[in-house]
Amino acid sequence: MRGAGWLAALACLWLAGCSARHGAEGGVASAADAHAPTGQALAYEHEVEVVLDGDSLQSRLAQSQAACQDATFGACEVLAVSRHGGNWPSARLAVRIVPAGVEPLIARASEGGEVGSRVTRAEDLAQAVADTARTRERLQREQSRLLEFQQRPDLAVADMIALSRQMSEVDTALEAAAQDSAQQQRRIQTHLVTLDFRVSGQDGGSGQIRQALGDFGQILGTGTAWTIRSVAFLIPVGAVVAVLVLAWRRLRRRRRAG
Repeated sequence: MRGAGWLAALACLWLAGCSARHGAEGGVASAADAHAPTGQALAYEHEVEVVLDGDSLQSRLAQSQAACQDATFGACEVLAVSRHGGNWPSARLAVRIVPAGVEPLIARASEGGEVGSRVTRAEDLAQAVADTARTRERLQREQSRLLEFQQRPDLAVADMIALSRQMSEVDTALEAAAQDSAQQQRRIQTHLVTLDFRVSGQDGGSGQIRQALGDFGQILGTGTAWTIRSVAFLIPVGAVVAVLVLAWRRLRRRRRAG
């Protein structure tokens, strides 16, 4: 009976905490929505097209990658590297770097060439950061209450099992919230920079001619397939038209003979 009483008390406390939590969070969320610190938690992304001559493209890619790995312009992490050969080689380098290193890295990558185009975007994570912080605080309060119950000397086995299960759920949720918070801070404290390297003159008239020649086989195949489908579609239509013309001619002959 004592174990059942503690279990009932625990369930009541848990439900009461959940109800109070939802009510409090509703009010806090409304206040946060009305007074969200916009612009204070921006996650920046930069997409930069770097135009170089064909001989320096690969070396410039290697230099930019090395500058990131060696933290030449501040803490930096290489996320992706890709290379494409052929008549018009290209490459791509994606890094995450501290804000102070963005411009020096772009300048190093475009040295001897030029920046063809650049796009900068920013996502405001202020609301997401506030939501994650509230979630962590709520889970920490729940964890403290469960620890208080766990320290009682007269807990029954059933109560201990229920407490262990709830503690495990809270711990898992806390770990997930901590990971979300870390990822948000990473996006805020560092910028994502994507460098697209291409060869100069790639978009000129000769480049369009090469592209057209490269597409010749595909266009020819598509046209041939379309022609075959058209002929297959018109064969039964032609047969019906031929039968109608033949019947019409026979009818005219009969009328003339009559």
